Order: sequence, then structure tokens, then C-alpha cells
Amino acid sequence: MCQVGEDYGEPAPREPPPAPRPSREQKCVKCREAQPVVVIRAGDAFCRGCFKAFYIHKFRAMLGKNRLIFPGEKVLLAWSGGPSSSSMVWQVLEGLSQDSAKRLRFVPGVIFVDEGAACGRSPEERAKTLAEVKPILQAIGFPWHVVALEEVFSLSPSVLRCSSQEPAAPEEAYKAAVDSFLRQQHVLGAGGGPGPAHGEEQLPQPRAQLPQNPPSLLRPPAAAQTEALSHLFCSVRTLTAKEELLQTLRAHLILHVARAHGYSKVMTGDSCTRLAIKLMTNLALGRGAFLAWDTGFSDERHGDVVVVRPMREHTLKEVAFYNRLFSVPSVFTPAVDTKAPEKASIHRLMEAFILRLQTQFPSTVSTVYRTSEKLVKAPRDGPATGDHSPRCLLCMCALDVDAADSATAFGVQTSSHPSQIQLPTSLTDTGTPQESPIALIETRTPQGPCCFPGGPRAQGCCQGASRREDPQACIVEQLCYGCRVNMKDLPSLEPLPQYILAEAQLRTQRAWVLAELRDCLIEDSDDEVGQS
Repeated sequence: MCQVGEDYGEPAPREPPPAPRPSREQKCVKCREAQPVVVIRAGDAFCRGCFKAFYIHKFRAMLGKNRLIFPGEKVLLAWSGGPSSSSMVWQVLEGLSQDSAKRLRFVPGVIFVDEGAACGRSPEERAKTLAEVKPILQAIGFPWHVVALEEVFSLSPSVLRCSSQEPAAPEEAYKAAVDSFLRQQHVLGAGGGPGPAHGEEQLPQPRAQLPQNPPSLLRPPAAAQTEALSHLFCSVRTLTAKEELLQTLRAHLILHVARAHGYSKVMTGDSCTRLAIKLMTNLALGRGAFLAWDTGFSDERHGDVVVVRPMREHTLKEVAFYNRLFSVPSVFTPAVDTKAPEKASIHRLMEAFILRLQTQFPSTVSTVYRTSEKLVKAPRDGPATGDHSPRCLLCMCALDVDAADSATAFGVQTSSHPSQIQLPTSLTDTGTPQESPIALIETRTPQGPCCFPGGPRAQGCCQGASRREDPQACIVEQLCYGCRVNMKDLPSLEPLPQYILAEAQLRTQRAWVLAELRDCLIEDSDDEVGQS
């Protein structure tokens, strides 16, 4: 029944309830006895011991479920000094200790890449960072490699070539590796050495290998290489392209160190939150065809060196709590996007978008991450790709721009118009100028008779010569769609490292020779093929 003076307006919106905090009456959701010290999600309050067991189990389960790292295999840990990679190194260190219930059986090593020149840091600031890095690496006890990003200017073109690897059944290969490792340890134990059933006997060796580290930490890189790297990043127009270029050069340098020292696996500290941001960022950058390689547990694009991501089940919140509770050391190093505004790059914009959604809807990161788990590594044209399939010159993925009528090819061709530019000169590792291999494309490529005055015209000769006269086009034709878009922000080829230009020249000459030989070959008729 209505009453006088009753207000029938809509109720005022209520604010969301605050996040629950552990109280004295609340107990750990795992042991139901101890008082919780950390709340991961709403209702998931853990005590100190149960949270450590939960955190370690996720790391071990990720490695055990995939079974890609064999006993006795050399694994390179990519450590940037940040929270996630520091936590990953700490997990490996604890897994190799004597107190571990099921000890890890691989042989680890650590690499730290100094990116100060790309970020515009002074030599004094870079030396201060290295002074903080060195004690941590020495305390860890693994073989470590400190390299500067400037060393990409001394790499060889073989870094951009994928080594073939024999496919093997994972289950049978892993079981055979475990049996061989156990037999080897049994022989060592019977011979009077330390007998282990599950131990890693090569763990005490790293400290003796410390003097064999590269001299990158002892002497700074060449001034010419530092200037060339600074000039390269200063010539890039957008912050998005700078971040993509930095990731590419860093991956090439880590791959080179892994191959040079015999590492067959590389571990990165990409967390669940970081992979969710990376998935959305790569979609915006036109790299949707390679999401399974960029965000999956394993990345086999290099062939002989496989990149694995064992931290992909941990969120940044869990990593921060673990590092805080158990005093995991880390080093802060400014990046290219440090103190950049939210809309400065696609990476920063997507990161702010995902983290803002995560605060309002706590299942955002997990939903995006679970979507990435369903992606399948399938080629575009068949169930398997050959070793000689064309690959991108920078990211080393299979080319996703295949024909002139392709949608991606049309988008790149209509949005970019490569112009004639000056042929560059590059620097060697000693800082002396050297003629660029791209400049040799026009001088060393044999010309057809139609290229001479008054000579007879051959079909397609002038067209091929005109394409070889544009070094920018030679580079762009060997890039995937995402890398082509980023190359638009690099107006000149001059700052690119030597090994990229040399590999581009080699691929261009090889394609030209194959095209010339194909015209001279006699193809079999259908009747001859049927009889054979």
C-alpha cells in the first residue's frame, strides 16, 4: 500500500566491495591450519609454506607436462634482471639444490643482454647496472654470459638460417634420454664417484667455468658499434617499431650465444600476464599467423635451438608476491618504453588496456591466456613445412605474404612505396667502414643482353633488373607482413646490422640464380612422368 512521502526513485549505485583481506579467523585454503599471508584471488588465501609449494608446483608441472628438456641437456636462461626472469632463475636454482625432492636434471647457464645503448643510457649508468648484475650472477653459481647489444654488428649471416632438426616422438625420445642419463649416473656411482639416482652431478661445475665467460663484461663494446646502434634506434620513427626491433635483435644475439656455447634450449621468463598482453599486441601488429610460436610454451622456429616459456602459468601478481616473500634479487634496468605515455606505442596501449580490464574483471588475463593455449602451430599450405621453405629475414617465421592477390600483400603494397635510397656502408667489428652487401647486388649480378644498348631483349630481363636496382624492395620481399609494417618506420637501410644485409643479398642472388636455371631446365611431360 502506498504511503505519503515515499520515494520511488532508483536506488543509488553502490561501489564495488573492497577486496577481501586475510583476517585472524581465516585459515589457509590449502592446509586449513596456518594463518594466510597472501591472497592471490578472491577466496584463495595461502600461508607462506603452501604458497611456496603452489608456486613451485606450477613451474615443475609446466616442465613435466611438456617434456621438452631432456636430462643432461644444456639450457640457457635469459635473465633480464626483471621480476619474472629473476623468479625463473631462482626456481631453477632451487630445483637443482640438494634439498629438492625431485631435482632438475639439465645443465643451466645464464645470459644477460646489456641494452643500454638502445635506451640512450650513458656509459656510467651502464657500468653501474653491470656492477649490480655481476654479484647476483656470481651468487647463483651458473655459467653466465654478459653480452652487449652492440655485438649484433659482429654477427654472421648464419644466425638467420634455420638448422634442420630430425623430428622424433617426444615420449620415446624423453624416455630414452632418461634411461641413458640414469645408466650414466649409475656407472659414475659404481666407479666411486658421487652416486645419484635423481641428482645432477654437473651442478658444482659452473663456478669453475666462470673465468671462461666472454670478455664482454671486462671491456666495453667498440665506440663505433655503440654509435651505430644508437643511430639505428634514433632513425626509427615510432616507439612501436623500436620495441619490435629491440626484441628482434635481442633474440638474434641470444640465439648466437646459445649456438656458440652448445645450448639446445633457451628459457625465457614470460609470465601469464605478459603473454596475454603480447597476444593482443601481436594481433594489432599483424602477427596473428604466428601467435602459437610467439605465445606458446615452445618455439621451434630456429630448428636446433628451442625457446621455452616455463613461467607462462604464473601471473605478475604471483611473481611479485613470491619475490617479496622469499627475497628474490632483481635488478631494475630502464627499457625503451620507460616513462613513456600510455598512447606512445601499441605495446603500451595494449598493456594499459589489459591491466585496466584486469582490475575490473579479474578473469581477463586468464581468459586471454587460455585462448592462446588453443592455438595450433599449423602452416598455411599443408600439415608440415619443409626446411627450405621461405622464412622472414627478421623474425625467422614462415612468410605469410605469398601472392599478389593475397589480402596481406595488397595491404603492404598499397600502404608502402619503397623509394630509391643511397646504398649504405656498414661497420665491421673493428669499426672500419665496409661496403654493404646490398650495394653489391647491382654490381655483381650478371645482366642480360637486353640491358646493353642495342642488344636483343629477353623476356622478363628488364623487369628483374629493375627489381634488383631497389635494395629496399629486396629487403621488404623477404619479410613477413608484421615486419614489413615495422620496416615502414625505418626510412633508410644504412643503420641495419651487417649480417641482415648480407643474408638479404645472399637470398636475393640465390633466388635470381634459381630463376635463371629454371628457364634452362627441360621439364618432363605428363606421359614421361606417368611411365616413370
